[in-house]
Amino acid sequence: MRQTDNGRFPYDEDETRGAYGDEQAYGAASAASEEIETDSEAIKCPACGANMVYDSQRGKLYCEHCGTEQAVEADHSEERAFEELLRGDGAWGAESRVLRCENCGARVVLDRREIATSCPFCGTTNIVEAEELPGLRPNAVVPFAIGKEAAAGNVKSWAKRKFFAPQKFRKGAKPENMNGVYIPAFTFDASTTSDYIGVLGKYYYRTRYRNGKPVRERYIKYFHVSGRFTSAFDDVLIQASDSIDQKSLNALQPFHTNDSKEYSREYLSGFTANQSAKDGLACWEEAKSVMRSRLRTQILSRYDYDVVRSFDFSMECRNITYKYILVPVYVGHCTWRKKLYQFFVNGLSGKVTGERPTSPVKVTVLTVLLIGVAVGLYFLWKYFAG
Repeated sequence: MRQTDNGRFPYDEDETRGAYGDEQAYGAASAASEEIETDSEAIKCPACGANMVYDSQRGKLYCEHCGTEQAVEADHSEERAFEELLRGDGAWGAESRVLRCENCGARVVLDRREIATSCPFCGTTNIVEAEELPGLRPNAVVPFAIGKEAAAGNVKSWAKRKFFAPQKFRKGAKPENMNGVYIPAFTFDASTTSDYIGVLGKYYYRTRYRNGKPVRERYIKYFHVSGRFTSAFDDVLIQASDSIDQKSLNALQPFHTNDSKEYSREYLSGFTANQSAKDGLACWEEAKSVMRSRLRTQILSRYDYDVVRSFDFSMECRNITYKYILVPVYVGHCTWRKKLYQFFVNGLSGKVTGERPTSPVKVTVLTVLLIGVAVGLYFLWKYFAG
């Protein structure tokens, strides 16, 4: 499939409607189109009959009552053609339900067999059943690979490395209300071709004499560039949640989405999933922005330059595929002086990002030092410049 940077495909509006039936079907990228028949009963232990949960460290279903383990049968996930995203095939409302937190507004998805007692994002117990779950059924999942205790240990280590945090926080940060949540996201693959044109500049220097002293002056020599550039993108990850921002998700990467598994509801046993807040087409628009930013860097890296006077390029996308994927994140907070500071932990690697308090004393001391250094450098420059 080929798509130009303005988001339009190489067929007109009438041809588009003909391909997908009607205008309503064309705009149904996030609408449910079929129901999935599932067993609503809990996964029972074959040895003792107790409920089983997915154990992140074992990578298997585990019975906490008798210790029985059971493998999850799931194949490696596959990319899907972009046309499927346009059609919005495959609802998952039949096997899941949504709870809404009345305190923070988060919407979490549970397997119909699971019971949630508190919100995984703010910890409140004021959660209520919401309407049926709309949207696509995920086709891929990155299962949790580390346990809650290991994640908590990583949060403590992370807090100790935060130099500008108060010393007591760094030494005594305690993760609270930590829960494993699958965050919905889309990954996109695409091949791109770009035509570009621009004017770049390179510094050069001349020495002149003022009052008998040599003075080095800087100039810019400009040159024109143009050409065609091809590049391929693999698994550009765009979050589809309103409970974690893209910057935080980027800080947690990588999630090794190329090694993800085909979605199976067994992975949600004992966990929750955040409900998607953006459809696939909105995420694709964000992915194109990411691709454009990377393309600009890739193209300019071919030249030796110091400044960009002007630069413009096109981007044509082909062979677009996607995965609607759930990535594992531990969500929790640390309390400092009655204020909550939220953190996120990559449930695969243990990488941590989040908020932390700032010590006014440390910030003031650093500011004074930087001002002192700047003043010293200024007087040195004045002295040698005459």
